[in-house]
Amino acid sequence: MRKILVALAVLILLSSISVATAKDEIVIGFTMSQTGKFNSESKEQFQGLKLWADQVNAKGGIYVKSLGKNLTVKLVYYDDESSKDRVQQLYTKLITEDKADFLISPYSSGLTASAAIVASQYGKIMIATGAASDSIFNKGYNCIYQIYTPASRYLTGAIDMLKAVDPNAKKIAIVYEDSKFAKDVCKAAKDYAEQNGFEVVLFESYAPGTTDFTSLINKIIAKSPDAIIGGGHFADGETFAKQLYEKRVKVKLISLLVAPAVPEFAKIGKAALYVTGPSQWEPMVRYSPEMAKKLGIEWFGPTVEEFVEAYKKAYGYEPGYHAAGGYVAGLVLQKAIEDAGTLDTEAVKKALEKMDIMTFFGRISFDTGEYYGRQKGHEMVYLQWQEKKGELVKVVVWPESAKSADLIYPLTLKFGKETTETPAEAPAKEEKGPGFEAILAIAGLAGIAYITRRFKP
Repeated sequence: MRKILVALAVLILLSSISVATAKDEIVIGFTMSQTGKFNSESKEQFQGLKLWADQVNAKGGIYVKSLGKNLTVKLVYYDDESSKDRVQQLYTKLITEDKADFLISPYSSGLTASAAIVASQYGKIMIATGAASDSIFNKGYNCIYQIYTPASRYLTGAIDMLKAVDPNAKKIAIVYEDSKFAKDVCKAAKDYAEQNGFEVVLFESYAPGTTDFTSLINKIIAKSPDAIIGGGHFADGETFAKQLYEKRVKVKLISLLVAPAVPEFAKIGKAALYVTGPSQWEPMVRYSPEMAKKLGIEWFGPTVEEFVEAYKKAYGYEPGYHAAGGYVAGLVLQKAIEDAGTLDTEAVKKALEKMDIMTFFGRISFDTGEYYGRQKGHEMVYLQWQEKKGELVKVVVWPESAKSADLIYPLTLKFGKETTETPAEAPAKEEKGPGFEAILAIAGLAGIAYITRRFKP
């Protein structure tokens, strides 16, 4: 009997080894918003991730040391319709039916929060990209890892920028979409603004899907702020910026979430001009292997230039940060698998915990404390839409160390003669016309001559 049991144990062991060795692909599951309000941003994120997978597979796949071979990447995904309920159903399906080895989050903090519940229940590693909310990471999850700079640091740079360019600016209006992501960002921005001596004259939300901002804009006008910051996602941000322009709202700085970073924002024309916004990444950033070397950390993946050129070749236009975030989500997972040398969840988690690398997207490392998995290495940049040779282009204007152009301020310059004077600039000196003193002298002499003749004895 003992011999039979031993034989069975050996057969089971050999069978498991055979199955493991037979594995020839890594299944990565996720949802994307092919329909619904997140369609634009989600499409960009997906295209970045797909480019990564295509490049990895073109090189033979990801090397897994424990298997002694490369495994290709298989992307399995569904349309979540921008719906939280759909997300939970579909991530359960990805894990239980599609047998996904690893997960990538959907786009947006709200949808990612729903996916995180499912991933945590099943103990599946999920790389969260397109999600900046801090609150996802204080719920005790131990398998969710954030790519984006968290919401608590998303708009604080706009306040730093305003303070630097215009020390006289004191009033800020904060208006935001009533969504998890925007609320987290704007609450943190409000606290930061007040800590830095600004008066927040308006702090108000609007419903998701809002298309008419008239009443909110009237409130803004009544408060006469120096700056407007806030927003939510692409559709509402684009509409809000357009209506602010149509009503000629005279503020010196507008900094909105998400929308200004999307290339399609330029389609609203002059309404986009001089609008600023935080960006997780832009094609003109200066991250490089040389920078990584100076910081004493490893560089991993393509350079900024290599990624931009590959994306343009694949899709015909320059990538924004949503696309870059999608790509780097795959890149980070690749690095963790290679470092772990296995697909084992615990081993890959340890690799992610130890990770501190520089990529074309910037520095990547993860919190392992109270906010386990929250991004701690990556920093925001701020872009502005400017006009170059008759075309709208994005430039990086903040921080000083990363900028590719100077901030054009105030935003009201685009209204031409309606504009107000830039507070940071000294007013032009009033000049008298040429020969003014000479004219007065001649007039005086003529008067004396006339009087002399008139009253000559």
